[in-house]
Amino acid sequence: MKALLKKYSHAWTLLYIFIYGPWFIWLEKNVTTDYYVIHCSLDDKIPFCEYFIIPYFLWFIFVAAVMIYLFFYSKKEFYQASAFLFIGMTIFLIICTVWPNGINLRQDISYRNTILSEWVVGLRKTDTCTNVFPSLHVFNTLGCQIALMKSKGLKNHSALKLATGILSVLIILSTVFLQQHSCIDVIGAFGLALIMYIPVYIPKWDKKTKVE
Repeated sequence: MKALLKKYSHAWTLLYIFIYGPWFIWLEKNVTTDYYVIHCSLDDKIPFCEYFIIPYFLWFIFVAAVMIYLFFYSKKEFYQASAFLFIGMTIFLIICTVWPNGINLRQDISYRNTILSEWVVGLRKTDTCTNVFPSLHVFNTLGCQIALMKSKGLKNHSALKLATGILSVLIILSTVFLQQHSCIDVIGAFGLALIMYIPVYIPKWDKKTKVE
């Protein structure tokens, strides 16, 4: 048992859910009316498309699958991905706390009698139009895709990385085609991902510092 606990001691990072969960729920309940509306002209040119609900929901499986793979494959890579995602998510929470924000892009789709549109309606009932900048859907997608691209275990699995890359693009597009996010939210997520990439992946954390 001790050996097992030592082998998977990095599971402690998953306790972050007890920080993120309550904080995000508090934001969702309290940021409801008085917030900055994020919008740009490009948003008005993007049509609603319920088909993107499929990659939007696949995001949950994608993120979970990547983290499970990294958890069992490499403690170092798991720590890197966790740092990338969890620190970035905390920055997101801080931004939404000090600068309440939201969107007003959602159109009435009650006239669409399709299963996919009903899924979108269900999504909107549980996911408010506030706390959108930067888009966590986009940020976490980028974080997971970067982790896969950097993983030594997938060095010779180009087809898999290409497939996840295509899925990542579809997930990112889904955030705007479902009117869940403004293009500004997407750009903000890319900016945050770049900021997080620098300290997490550029330094050679696996090399010991030489003492002179």
